[in-house]
Amino acid sequence: MVRPGSFLNATPSTPHPTEMKEPTMAHPLDYNGRTVVVTGAATGMGAETVALLDTLGADVHAVDIVDVASPVASAHRVDIGDPASIDVVLADLPDRIHALVNCAGIPGGTRFDARTVMRVNFLGLRHLSEAIFDRIAPGGSITSVASLAGGGWTNHVAELSGLMAADSFADGDTWLNGREELLGDGYSFSKECVQYWTMWRSTTAVKTGVRVNSICPGVTDTKILVDFREAMGEGAIQMATDAGIGRPATPDEMAPALLFLGSDRAASYVNGVNLIIDGGFMAAMTTGQVDFSRYDLGS
Repeated sequence: MVRPGSFLNATPSTPHPTEMKEPTMAHPLDYNGRTVVVTGAATGMGAETVALLDTLGADVHAVDIVDVASPVASAHRVDIGDPASIDVVLADLPDRIHALVNCAGIPGGTRFDARTVMRVNFLGLRHLSEAIFDRIAPGGSITSVASLAGGGWTNHVAELSGLMAADSFADGDTWLNGREELLGDGYSFSKECVQYWTMWRSTTAVKTGVRVNSICPGVTDTKILVDFREAMGEGAIQMATDAGIGRPATPDEMAPALLFLGSDRAASYVNGVNLIIDGGFMAAMTTGQVDFSRYDLGS
């Protein structure tokens, strides 16, 4: 007869070895064995993304208009603003891709005219993304660098919808004709296009298992920050940094966010998102906590 409570002193049976194993979980940013194409891979956010992917075990295929010094599976010199240049490299890119990270971009208002900025920052980005879309495996992703400067897309929905319908590089380039006022120096509108395309394309892409997202950095200390200082003025740059963390971001602070969005483990339910990464500037703006009178913002 078993006395009440005697089980409390009973010696437990030895569990089977398989019962003693700790559950295992893949790291959410594990890119081991994943094939990733990165544009703008030579400098700035692209270079930092390539470096981080290397530590995470990815096979990286780098695309840039200049040579890429980082160790990668392959590197290709491509002018993202030239569809013929993009088309040439397609045969050299892998047949199966897990993630595309679009980092290539140029500034407006200084060294480049508005049409060139549009060709690189949006038309070429879209052309490459669509050209390799069918190679992206289910669960894969397209993640682009947009910008906080593209937040004005809400004022141009009709125009942006028209540009989405002009869905080839050539048709998009033609669509730009006669729209000089809308384009401005090309930069802000090109980033509006990236944000809008991210949302527009995400709804159809996800039906085939591909997620489409972007990051929208604020002021970031890359080699083109000097261009932004010249185009926007020192006052605007200082205001954007003061209102948030108090300094520009660094490219290595953007790379983890790009790879978070690109990961089917970390962000499998994140789609159509333009992720603002600005140190809190937009939060300050939205809640009326920016004192514009402190800064020389020009006319």
